[in-house]
Amino acid sequence: MPAPTAPAVQPAAPRAPRPAAAFFDLDKTIIAGSSALAFSRPFRRRGLITRRAVLRSAYAQLLLLFAGADADTMDLLRRRITALATGWEVAQVRSIVAETLHEIVEPMIYAEAAELITEHHAAGDEVVVLSASGIEVVEPIAALIGADRSLATRMSVRDGRYTGEIDFYCYGEEKAVAARAIATERGYDLADCRAYSDSITDLPLLLAVGHPTVVNPDKALRREAEQRGWPVLTFAAPVSLRSRLRPRAPVLAVAAAGLGLAAAGGAGWWAQRTRERGSRFRRSDAF
Repeated sequence: MPAPTAPAVQPAAPRAPRPAAAFFDLDKTIIAGSSALAFSRPFRRRGLITRRAVLRSAYAQLLLLFAGADADTMDLLRRRITALATGWEVAQVRSIVAETLHEIVEPMIYAEAAELITEHHAAGDEVVVLSASGIEVVEPIAALIGADRSLATRMSVRDGRYTGEIDFYCYGEEKAVAARAIATERGYDLADCRAYSDSITDLPLLLAVGHPTVVNPDKALRREAEQRGWPVLTFAAPVSLRSRLRPRAPVLAVAAAGLGLAAAGGAGWWAQRTRERGSRFRRSDAF
């Protein structure tokens, strides 16, 4: 009697990629400068801030660019900006940001970041912006660059005006907490998720995901990346988005509160400098 023939082994069906998120910091990661300092010129034109305040914000912008957004610098900026915005009418600030969003923000967006966001969407990833800047600035910028959602700092409002208090500060460990909450809500495995940032203050977020990448890192984060073997990207080419991305949702008619001021002078100087340097986009960790 012949021996029974073993059943043929069927090849396993290919597994579909698991859904995941890509978490992006905003300042110096997606845009060439500080979103928290981006609208000082139109704010001055509308009488919200003085010329002296604009110059001080320009200095703060350069401080961020050269010294990096360490905890002390961020705390100083947070206290100065929230104090400056105390008493502003929310409706007026929203109007200013809505009217000047494209003019102010588009020239600051890195071409490399726009390309990377497009790649993540093509891979089926949810793109999430996490920023310490005010939600009234971050939400419209996130919509402009095609992000699926954003979380940012929220200032307290009473009778339609900013009180100078902060309800939620999207900074440091809070970004990691937000990423974990989104992963739980959406059913993502954080080991499959990615995060991008320039600042050592975002180390908790980078450690929370399976695929951290540093972008234009400050000195402390560069050392950390070298020790841990993380990919390092250099973004250096701001470009208008009109030829690259279409918003995935209507740009919100919301505005910059508290942490939503800007040093247009410093940002403009940085944009010009980076255009002259040209693009040095390096991908070290493929999808």
